[in-house]
Amino acid sequence: MKFATKQIHAGQHPEETTGAVITPIFQTSTYSNEKLGESKGYDYGRTINPTRVALENNLAALENGKYGFCFSSGMAAIQAIITLFKPGDHIICTNNVYGGTYRLFELIIKNYGLEFSYIDTSDLEELKKSIKPNTKFIYVETPTNPMLNITDMKKLSELAKSKNILTCVDNTFMSPYFQNPLDFGIDIVNHSSTKYINGHSDVIGGCLVTNDEKIAERIKFLQNSIGAVPSPFDCWLILRSTKTLAQRMKAHNENAMAICEVLSNEKKIQKLFYPGLETHPQYELAKSQMRGFGGIISLELGSFDRAVNFCNALKLFQIAESLGGVESLVCHPVSMTHGVVPKNIREEIGLTDGLVRLSVGIEDKDDLIEDIKNALKVL
Repeated sequence: MKFATKQIHAGQHPEETTGAVITPIFQTSTYSNEKLGESKGYDYGRTINPTRVALENNLAALENGKYGFCFSSGMAAIQAIITLFKPGDHIICTNNVYGGTYRLFELIIKNYGLEFSYIDTSDLEELKKSIKPNTKFIYVETPTNPMLNITDMKKLSELAKSKNILTCVDNTFMSPYFQNPLDFGIDIVNHSSTKYINGHSDVIGGCLVTNDEKIAERIKFLQNSIGAVPSPFDCWLILRSTKTLAQRMKAHNENAMAICEVLSNEKKIQKLFYPGLETHPQYELAKSQMRGFGGIISLELGSFDRAVNFCNALKLFQIAESLGGVESLVCHPVSMTHGVVPKNIREEIGLTDGLVRLSVGIEDKDDLIEDIKNALKVL
């Protein structure tokens, strides 16, 4: 099946009792056994739930994977990944990683004896030099948040496999519609399903997908043991949303491209970051491993005051955390999503006080362009 068909049918079947087309919300904490030791495959709601199973199978299919696991948040999913490793293990992480991921690794996980190195994973030579005898894992965002740097997933996978190192790609920005890291040999894909996968700004969730049976067995154990699972209702909402993922992602991409075309010659913007621009340093790589460029655009406006004035002048773009919803949002990463990252590290990767991030929604593109133009007039 092709993507638009999978998003509607994968993992979902008419309900056996009534024939209901839509997967029901199985709002139950436990299940009755007909006899002691004889169950129908369901025992406890934290361990397994039919609504969650349908969503997990759906997301696995969309990522061209065999095994999917859903969590109560994207951070809970990342916590599960890191729990695969033990004290003394070395982990390489993309330096321009989401601030919440950096906070989890640096302020919590390091206390348990794991070692982290933050590097530009788009630089293969730097990646090679960073590998140590105890390196067990490489965690990558591509494109990164919010600088939109691209890592070559095929070369990353080949290098990691030659060293027996596990890899994971955070695919939140692209969604399974535009990018499938498992196809390039990556071991695990993770998402904040809060973002594009759900796409309606009304659910917090996360997921992991893999093709490796041993990894899947371990993640399943961790999912059940840690217990950070989503509610049946949240799973039902996300399952509803995946049915329109292809259509929404096309609209996000179309609007972002239209906005970039207008802003490319705007003198009040010092730099425009978007992987769909031919001026992006990794444009050719982006085309080779992505089927579209997504809905995230970053703008360098030159100073904190200019960034603040621009954000405050927008009307349709709402100032808010998060991204990937049908509505357009604007974020100032330094004071919002990446505030926990030390200033010197932010500056090294180009994340300045004057940078703003646009999450382009699916409204009429002309209205969005007019909103941005009007906001730029105050600068």
